[in-house]
Amino acid sequence: MQIGNKQIGIDHPPYIIAEIGVNHDGEVERALSLTDAAADAGADAVKLQFFETDRLMSKAAKLAAYQKNAGETDPIEMLRRLELSIDEMARVVDRAHERGIHAIVTVFSTELVEAAETLAWDAYKTASPDIVNRPLLEKLADTGKPMIVSTGASTLDEVVRAVGWLDDVRDRLAVLQCVSCYPAPGPAFGGIRAIAEATGLPTGYSDHTSGSDTGEIACAWGARVLEKHITYDRLAHGPDHQASLIVHGEFKDYVNQARSFKVLADCLHAAEHQDEDYRPPHGSTWELVQAIFMVDETEIEKRVLDCERDVREVSRQSVVSTREIAPGETITREMLTIKRPGTGILAYRLDEVVGTVAKRAIEADVPVVEEDLA
Repeated sequence: MQIGNKQIGIDHPPYIIAEIGVNHDGEVERALSLTDAAADAGADAVKLQFFETDRLMSKAAKLAAYQKNAGETDPIEMLRRLELSIDEMARVVDRAHERGIHAIVTVFSTELVEAAETLAWDAYKTASPDIVNRPLLEKLADTGKPMIVSTGASTLDEVVRAVGWLDDVRDRLAVLQCVSCYPAPGPAFGGIRAIAEATGLPTGYSDHTSGSDTGEIACAWGARVLEKHITYDRLAHGPDHQASLIVHGEFKDYVNQARSFKVLADCLHAAEHQDEDYRPPHGSTWELVQAIFMVDETEIEKRVLDCERDVREVSRQSVVSTREIAPGETITREMLTIKRPGTGILAYRLDEVVGTVAKRAIEADVPVVEEDLA
């Protein structure tokens, strides 16, 4: 896989993405400042999120627990406050390219892919909840650009299914292990190996931990794409600031440590092969190396953690009605869209709903559930 002039794979250095996300607080000047700081820190790319609140959130939308913990009270008002326009994002793309780094975007709605394509994004990345959003995954694949798929709050079977939908674009696809908790309670590095073994694709780590050494350890486990949230102030108001690294200092340390992962990779290899003659560097003991890497077959797994369960419900996207649907009415594609939350028939089943008959009245802008259909 390749993004711009950067090769991505097990034989190449890690590709490091500074996730601005919504930590610009809806202010383009702050996004530009974070882009400059990410470039100064040595990132390969910055990433933004492209959404329109009314397209993404149905009237049934809810807050995730971590968003409530960050002081948010209304999911729709939260996102409206954090939107950037397409023109504002164009300025960030230009700034990234001026600074010699790539610009990547997460698009949250199929209807926005065409608009996103008017800008010179170097790659697309999907949010973890969209592992079930087949229409969006396939729409992004059709652009011809490299794709990075994140997998937080998903099972390995769900990851393999999504990769199957994208089988025709495997040569420009990478998959990231992720724990969708903010901050993550633990790294779950074994998921990197599990995903690599199950898919045969370049793997990486979307890192929601609060540490600066996790990127280095993830690389030792085989990750070659790293994504880390950056912020100007971890105490700032917003859903993601507290799970981010301060871009001036902490994130630069993260990048530098990740670039030197080879020492830890040698440690991991020795630990797995029980090489008693190997002596870890820097005075580390053999027991410490084994503890760091948790070399145990039971750790080589991809699973949903308890802290991720509400993210599956709140942030996945369902088939949603675009208007009121009367009992007995045949449901057409025009009557449906895809929005949050994930409490209805999940997005990948959109085509199954088209052509069915409404068993009862369905309100406008709500997730369609099995009980609605005859």
